[in-house]
Amino acid sequence: MNHATPSIGGPLVWAFDGPLAQCFADVEDALRRAIVQVGDVASIAVHVDLSLPALDRRVRAGERLQPAYAEFVARLGSRYGLQRAPRVRPVRTEGPLATLVVAYRS
Repeated sequence: MNHATPSIGGPLVWAFDGPLAQCFADVEDALRRAIVQVGDVASIAVHVDLSLPALDRRVRAGERLQPAYAEFVARLGSRYGLQRAPRVRPVRTEGPLATLVVAYRS
């Protein structure tokens, strides 16, 4: 008897930089596309890293964090049929404003 072991795909990784609202919209668009790309899978994990230094530069330049961030997090948690809301983790390293990581098990 041959028992197939579920494969782990990915992770699929995208990096985003630019104005806050546009960056959040791009992350959300990439998440939608990733869900379509992976199709019907046993489980999916979504993780977003936000670079605090990049975020700080944008806020100091006059961009408003709220309400764009709160709306972004609410949409990620409610629109995509995920078993749990994506984890948004602040990181203290330089880099792009946001990094989206999607991993799945088929």
